[in-house]
Amino acid sequence: MEKSTTAVIGGGSWGTAIVKILSEAPGGYPVSWWMRNQDQINHIVKFGRNPWYLSSVDLDVDRKHISNDLRKVISGAETLIFSVPAAFLKDALKDIRPEDLQGKRVVSAIKGFVPDDNMIVGEFFNKEFGVPFSRLAVVTGPCHAEEVALEKLSYLTIASKNRTLARSIGALFSARYIHVNVSDDIYGTEYAAVLKNIFAIASGICHGLGYGDNFQAVLIANAIQEIKRFVDAVHPIDRDIKESAYLGDLLVTAYSQFSRNRTFGNMIGKGYSVKSAQMEMNMIAEGYFAVKCLYEINRQYGISMPICEAVYAILYKNNSPAAEIRALSGKLK
Repeated sequence: MEKSTTAVIGGGSWGTAIVKILSEAPGGYPVSWWMRNQDQINHIVKFGRNPWYLSSVDLDVDRKHISNDLRKVISGAETLIFSVPAAFLKDALKDIRPEDLQGKRVVSAIKGFVPDDNMIVGEFFNKEFGVPFSRLAVVTGPCHAEEVALEKLSYLTIASKNRTLARSIGALFSARYIHVNVSDDIYGTEYAAVLKNIFAIASGICHGLGYGDNFQAVLIANAIQEIKRFVDAVHPIDRDIKESAYLGDLLVTAYSQFSRNRTFGNMIGKGYSVKSAQMEMNMIAEGYFAVKCLYEINRQYGISMPICEAVYAILYKNNSPAAEIRALSGKLK
């Protein structure tokens, strides 16, 4: 494999959308792409389309740079953009050593906690692989892969403690239909990106139970307050929670037809079991795994998060969705 500047790790819908963005960005940055399934790779090589995700999108990517050999893809890239579901990240990296990532720029486009470790992805790479925060960045913001496929104007925030790195990564993502902001709040933006998936499940549950728009507005108004309380406790810096990386991402995930977490919650609200809802969906609902991790993390902080607690009780204690949301409704303001 020829040397490539940037590698995308993950062949799902968001990974596919990122490949599309990078391949169309000004400057024509070369892109490598790792995905696990060889049949998927063969189809992309032959037809230039991902058969399973965003299948209508023509992908202008050099076929020589698609591989299921992760170490090979990583070795040939300077910048690594990870888009593997958080629940599967450790398994994907099982053969990767800290020295394989030495000197690399590592970017998380994953909106989830790493299970068992209960860490956001940036923190995981720092602690487990020794990647310094000066070389870590996070991609956040209200940007559904399906709208990227349609080239709808979308906004991303690149967060890093190293603002020079954030601007450099932002240049990679700057396309005709992508507007990029930068931030130094790597913890707050990543935590908010994970938490909004939990609130989207709550929104879906309420919709499935028949609650209307009036209630949804109150639910999400309370959700952004829960996000603020949490991120201010775990990483207290001066931030504006109304910015698109926080509030905007919450709104699109809670309301959009493309939100897999809302869809998952809607199924739960309509009476599906967790297992049956997961089996019917073709994509991972990150919020399902995230709410368990958050529940365990919050034992340390004791932050008031009634919406998250209700979602946890429904998904992991098998409590009645109707009863939990009815009880929650008395706690909202």
